[in-house]
Amino acid sequence: MGNVFGRKSRSSRVTEQDKAILQLKQQRDKLKQYQKRITLQLEKERLLAKQLLKDGKKQKALLLLKKKRYQDQLLEKTEGQISNLEHMVQDIEFMQIEMKVVEGLKIGNECLKSMHEIMSIEDVEKILDETQESIEYQRQIDEMLAGALTQEDEDAVLAELEAITQGEDVALPEVPTEPIPEIPEAAKDESERKRKHKIYESPSEASDSTE
Repeated sequence: MGNVFGRKSRSSRVTEQDKAILQLKQQRDKLKQYQKRITLQLEKERLLAKQLLKDGKKQKALLLLKKKRYQDQLLEKTEGQISNLEHMVQDIEFMQIEMKVVEGLKIGNECLKSMHEIMSIEDVEKILDETQESIEYQRQIDEMLAGALTQEDEDAVLAELEAITQGEDVALPEVPTEPIPEIPEAAKDESERKRKHKIYESPSEASDSTE
């Protein structure tokens, strides 16, 4: 019946430190309520003592002020207890933060350790060597290409680079828009006839040269 809605039971995330902080805050709040109540009561007793003096009841007023003095001392102790509780709460909360930081450092160290196991110093040196070889190979290709270009080509490349840098288009030859004229059929037949005639004449010329 406890799992009627199909929900999986989750482990409580409330730690013992959280419970301790909650209890300390509850005690602090109770002391603050007591402090507020006593303060209001002391103010009433002060006004009452003042009225007793006016009425000529000095002894009663003196007794009331003694009681008020005792309660003042209790208020001072209450204030100290509240301060101690607040400091304790802050210390526990800060300790929780430190524990999370230590846990994060632990996870980070384990991650770094596993990464170091995957990639050793030898692997890094190999990658660096291969990278250097690739850079050297590319440099050789660049030198070969640079040697294959004439001075005119070099000037044209620099001019194009300058134009691109300044946002200008390089002047290129226009592509012809008119269609290329076709060769007439008569000209095609004549060209084909001459090509065949040369093929037929080649064997006879070769035999003449042999004789």
